[in-house]
Amino acid sequence: MTPKTRVIFVCTANAARSQMAEGLLCAKYGDRYEVFSAGTRQSKVSTRAITVMQEIGIDISHHRSKTLAEFEGKSFDLAVTLCDNAHAICPLVSGAKKTIHCGFSDPHQIPGTDEIILDEYRRVRDYISDWIDGEFGPLPQK
Repeated sequence: MTPKTRVIFVCTANAARSQMAEGLLCAKYGDRYEVFSAGTRQSKVSTRAITVMQEIGIDISHHRSKTLAEFEGKSFDLAVTLCDNAHAICPLVSGAKKTIHCGFSDPHQIPGTDEIILDEYRRVRDYISDWIDGEFGPLPQK
């Protein structure tokens, strides 16, 4: 059995984008990837992120916000920074063989009603999902 590729998604608070990315990669390609997420600081998982993930059948309600310090001494094949702030703080994630950056806007920063903010969470979720399909998706046919 081939060992799974270890991936960690990093964002500032490990509250929305990195949590959604972890849930999406696990749900879509968890047979090939062991997936984690962390933040440069600890917060709590966004209830809006939980809601929009449940809408597509992925439950991240059991996730918790973690900092990179929790993964000190652990190794990863790939680290992905998902926000410009996390990328600026740690352009290279300790313990990762490779670090890449793919920034997504912070859905929590959108002003407006709950519905407008939820729509932004959905939009960011869908962008992350599409990016994951392109970056980690199906293996090429032989």
